[in-house]
Amino acid sequence: MTTATTTLSRPAPRTVSVPASSLAFIGRSMRHSLRDGEGLLMAIALPVMLMLLFTTVFGGAIQGDGYIDYVVPGIILTCAGFGASGVAVSVSRDMTAGAMKRYRTLPIVSATVLVGHTIASLARNLVATAVVIGVAFAMGFRPGAGPLEWLAVIGLVAAYVLAITALFAFIGLVAGSPEAANGYGFVLLFLPYLSSAFVPIATMPGWLQPVATHQPVTPIIEALRALLLGGEVGPYGLVALAWCAGILLVAALLTRWRFPRTSAR
Repeated sequence: MTTATTTLSRPAPRTVSVPASSLAFIGRSMRHSLRDGEGLLMAIALPVMLMLLFTTVFGGAIQGDGYIDYVVPGIILTCAGFGASGVAVSVSRDMTAGAMKRYRTLPIVSATVLVGHTIASLARNLVATAVVIGVAFAMGFRPGAGPLEWLAVIGLVAAYVLAITALFAFIGLVAGSPEAANGYGFVLLFLPYLSSAFVPIATMPGWLQPVATHQPVTPIIEALRALLLGGEVGPYGLVALAWCAGILLVAALLTRWRFPRTSAR
């Protein structure tokens, strides 16, 4: 009787606040990134190799001198895509390796593990983007952007990374295995190649031009290109932000719907 009374009178465990648990999971994801040196290296090295390939091998045939100024915005988004795609694998691994089962038993909001993956991906991708831009400068990239334009570039890249990372997190949530998550996410990595990232849309076949024009990556690239090279942003800025906000909203709503219904596998 005394034991039962003591058990009933014991206070319920205090739930850790959302900001506190989010910070804990952000730190966890960042530590995993630092330990996965090969993955971090490839997320930076692959876009750099693509830039070298397009500028030194294809650049002369495509545009000639100054092609690096044209191609850098597309390389930046390619870098962001490769960096964000790892989130799908990480989330799926949490779901399949038993980590999520443990998180659901703790006095925390277990969904904050997704917040940790997303914000850590944003930080990693901004660092990788800075490295890629630094390499581009070494290769002759000479943008005409001022301080305000650079701030706008950082903000737009951050918005895109946040949106696509949230989408990759949802993919990891619904994929049956880390390998499947990697495969599903790989499809999104082709978007920059079907845009104005590497060649003008006018040079594409007629049936492909509407697809390249109206997909989300093209207005983001055109806005970045205008900001970096001192061009007229025009409607591209608003369209780019609208795409980023729309992707983020859809990913958040899908995750909010799916996460409570997904049991750790």
